[in-house]
Amino acid sequence: MRKWILILVLAASGTGACAADLWDQARQNGELNRKALLFCWRYSQGWLQFSDPNTGLLPHDLKGGAYWNAKDCAADNFPFMTITACMTDRALFDGRMHQILETEQRLCNRVDHLPDDYDFATQTFRTEQPNIDGLIFGAAEYIKDGLIPLTEWLGPSPWSDRMIQLMDDIWKQAYIDTEVGKTPSASHEVAGDLLQALSRMYWMTRNNAYKEHAYQLASYFLDYHLPTKADKLGLDDHGCEVIGGLSETYVIASHKDPDRAAAWRPAMHAMLDRVLEVGRDKTGLLYNHINPVTGKILNEERTDNWGYNYNAFATVAALDNVPRFKDAVMHVLTNLSKNKDYPWEGAKADGFADTLEGGINLINRFPVPEAIDWADYTAQRLFALQRDTGVIEGWYGDGNSARTMIMYAQWKSLGARVEPWRADVRVGAIRDTNGDVLLHVASDWPWQGTLRFDIPRHQEYLNMPADYPRINQFPEWFTVPKTGNYTLDYGKDKPEDVTAETLRAGIPITVAPDKPIALRLYKFE
Repeated sequence: MRKWILILVLAASGTGACAADLWDQARQNGELNRKALLFCWRYSQGWLQFSDPNTGLLPHDLKGGAYWNAKDCAADNFPFMTITACMTDRALFDGRMHQILETEQRLCNRVDHLPDDYDFATQTFRTEQPNIDGLIFGAAEYIKDGLIPLTEWLGPSPWSDRMIQLMDDIWKQAYIDTEVGKTPSASHEVAGDLLQALSRMYWMTRNNAYKEHAYQLASYFLDYHLPTKADKLGLDDHGCEVIGGLSETYVIASHKDPDRAAAWRPAMHAMLDRVLEVGRDKTGLLYNHINPVTGKILNEERTDNWGYNYNAFATVAALDNVPRFKDAVMHVLTNLSKNKDYPWEGAKADGFADTLEGGINLINRFPVPEAIDWADYTAQRLFALQRDTGVIEGWYGDGNSARTMIMYAQWKSLGARVEPWRADVRVGAIRDTNGDVLLHVASDWPWQGTLRFDIPRHQEYLNMPADYPRINQFPEWFTVPKTGNYTLDYGKDKPEDVTAETLRAGIPITVAPDKPIALRLYKFE
């Protein structure tokens, strides 16, 4: 029987320079984990000082944008403050974060459950009449960029309930006549948002209505309006959504309707091939906008969303066994070192956050050394942009920086974390050449609490058949399934055999400043 053994000792052990180097790397990863979580905690504390005193809602920006909206505040800022609180301050998460969610629904819902912009000065909506296209766009952004990552992290929760409300009411408002029937939107951005969300919501709920809606939108593009047959295709974050969304719905068809997948396959492959033909530079980075029909580059800036697009290539490569699509992913990752100083979005924090997020998500599947070095370098560029107040740039996009730093922290600890979190505690991990997990926990001051491991969230929360690459997920690095046998050694005379259930409940540990904890987790036959 395959078995895992967890050995806990008081200091990093192992013989030889190689073992010592690995433990030192785990220690360094712990410092990066601490720094990234501290970045997020300081961001949330800084922003909460500017919340509206009457409602508690967060403003659009700190430069005069004294209003709340769905497409920005709810989609890009509040969700990652919520996840930060979940990881670093459970009282804040259980209290104020839940209150903000309740408040935005009570005050901002305008048509059914669809929210509208809410002005803090007048304590009412910013417009006299609702605009249905604006409501659909805001709700779609809220779902895709905010509620989807919250659900990927938390599983079923009040936030996933909110997501279901919004999606159902978006489709109640579908009014655009198309070849495939009435849809809420036919734009690359909004329809792409919906495709991504519907795909994950179908797996999570097994509600066939979500699958059929996803098929309907996918048919609109793959059967009638292929994105690469349009005069303009955005590969940035106002157009690339459709490429990722189509790949996610293609996953459903491949598993649930092979005939449909076979019918769509030529169009899917043709779309991806055309992007490779005219949409990338020699290093594999993608341009912001192209005319895929003529091949003309409409905007030569490289998009910080290159990784979001390449998620689709990696997904289809795995589904259909297409080496050229995987080769394209490997090509861009291998060449990232040539672009380490690229000024993403004018060297703005949101640009660094998006490019790093896309890179980390692909590194999770393809740990290319050049890409790993690039990611660590880019993270330092993002760290440097935070002000001592915790605020980064003072607009809703600051939340995207926190989102990416959460991902970075999880990468450096391989998903392990401590409860309660404290700013001086460092959790770092690395795998050796055998795949064993080396985990190092240290602190500046005496600390006592629980060490927790990640679980296969894509399987347990979303019921997915595979953990395919997708935007707005938090990659899984090392996870503990529901069943299995483990051996836990605290340095006592006799190791203790434990079940996966015990391990998932967390390991009590005590750390002293001069006695870091080193754990080695490995499996054997």
